[in-house]
Amino acid sequence: MTRHHPSDPRTALLQHRWLNRLQTGLLVLTLVGIAAAAGRLPFGEGCLWLALFAVAGALLLEPVAASALSLRLYRVRALHPQQAHEMWALLRELPARAGLPATPVPHYVPSAVVNAFATGSKQKASIALTDGLLRSLSPRELAGVFAHEVAHIANEDLRVMGLADSVSRLTSLLALMGQIAILLAQLGLSRVREFDADRLAAELTGDPQGLAPALAKIERVSRSWRAWLWPGWGNPEPSCLRTRPATQERIARLLTLAPGPASALPLRAPHFLPESALATRPPRWRPSGLWR
Repeated sequence: MTRHHPSDPRTALLQHRWLNRLQTGLLVLTLVGIAAAAGRLPFGEGCLWLALFAVAGALLLEPVAASALSLRLYRVRALHPQQAHEMWALLRELPARAGLPATPVPHYVPSAVVNAFATGSKQKASIALTDGLLRSLSPRELAGVFAHEVAHIANEDLRVMGLADSVSRLTSLLALMGQIAILLAQLGLSRVREFDADRLAAELTGDPQGLAPALAKIERVSRSWRAWLWPGWGNPEPSCLRTRPATQERIARLLTLAPGPASALPLRAPHFLPESALATRPPRWRPSGLWR
């Protein structure tokens, strides 16, 4: 029975692979937990299972879909053995040493960028090489680059990083949906508070018909020129996107309130402007409306 010395390169390689697998498992569990939490917190248990189902689908479909999409995005062209005999000879030797079940297919990328990347899985992998890389490196240097990409395939880095990317995108999507839901709730709360403030103002003054025309004047004076060209400007549809209720609706609610028994307010002066502000110049116009 052969026993490997702790300093044996083969033993060190096996330890390194098991350490990579442990780190990979912890990383995947962490990402899945984040995706599940992002789905459950805003939408409940139903979305939790939806997020886990999406992660499982990504685990099964991501290697094939991501590889085909990446190759199509870079407009690569497969290099056949007749076109690159020496390259194929090298690619047959390196995967055999790494224990891969199949030879990765080299692809040519018509780009001046010096880069190389691998996609796919152990059973069906591809190595993309840019034109800039092939022109810049010597055969010895290219052999080192090939070996590096083959190592990624052998260590299943492509599958793990692809899964991590899919889970990350899913988490971002669910977080965005949660932010949208919170924003809509905030807008709804803002509209409700406007109605409550109008009602309390009518109770404090005992004169709901004092606030109603004030709201109409404020909207008319503040209206931009865009509102004349596009009716409804400033009041987005649907109404759930508004920060405030429609002025007409606020006025209609105020007019349904009966005058309250509030004591008379001191309204003897014709205006509330201080004397130093009575001789100001008239308002000036700007493209978006009145400049006050």
